[in-house]
Amino acid sequence: MKKLIVPVLAATLAICATAAFAQSAPTKTGDSAKGKVLTDGKGMTLYTFDKDTDGKSACNGPCATNWPPLMAAADAKAGNGYTVVVRADGGKQWAHGGKPLYTWKNDKKPGDITGDGFLNGAWHIAKP
Repeated sequence: MKKLIVPVLAATLAICATAAFAQSAPTKTGDSAKGKVLTDGKGMTLYTFDKDTDGKSACNGPCATNWPPLMAAADAKAGNGYTVVVRADGGKQWAHGGKPLYTWKNDKKPGDITGDGFLNGAWHIAKP
């Protein structure tokens, strides 16, 4: 009986942990003129920035005013393709596939993708 309980318990814990992360995933999926995009909790399109490297944000100060980072709670945990990066100011930001995520101040409603290709193509919509 002990041999059966341990694997079943381990599998149950793994499923619960996966379900807990799925419920608290930092993004959602939305629709845009260019197909499916990652969005924040309000449905606003998320973007990545080519100048970000090694899981670090290069968008700080005035850049972060225009491109607000998708901030993570102090106790946020990585999982399911998402990581947490520490920003220059010490705050935490969500990243997907190693790329920090941002919204764009000029997007006004869910589905807007006005930041795609901005700054000579350095900004890109984040895809699921």
